[in-house]
Amino acid sequence: QVQLVESGGGLVQAGGSLRLSCAASGRSFSSNVMGWFRQAPGLEREFVAGINWNGGRTYYADSVKGRFTISRDNAKNTVYLQMNSLKPDDTAVYYCGAVRKAYSAPRDRPNEYDYWGQGTQVTVSS
Repeated sequence: QVQLVESGGGLVQAGGSLRLSCAASGRSFSSNVMGWFRQAPGLEREFVAGINWNGGRTYYADSVKGRFTISRDNAKNTVYLQMNSLKPDDTAVYYCGAVRKAYSAPRDRPNEYDYWGQGTQVTVSS
């Protein structure tokens, strides 16, 4: 059974940093695109960052570009999201996703992802 488990969320003041982790189990995702999305109350799930199979290509939403960094460790079957200079607008539940199809480039649409974690809450206070 495939599982994605996020961790690392929490409460932080504006300007602070958090590092999210997403550990996969049940199969290897070392050949697959993975990504981070977020969803605030009353809003749709939105793309945050994506990474191709070997980390050589990354893609970010404009709202986080320059502040967030996505990376992966295929030996650990884990993807990370380093979040710096956090703002109150970054408050949301953050979800990790994995794509089953072998795309070469990161994907930014939720319906292209086949597997999801349960989410981790990130709250940024002003």
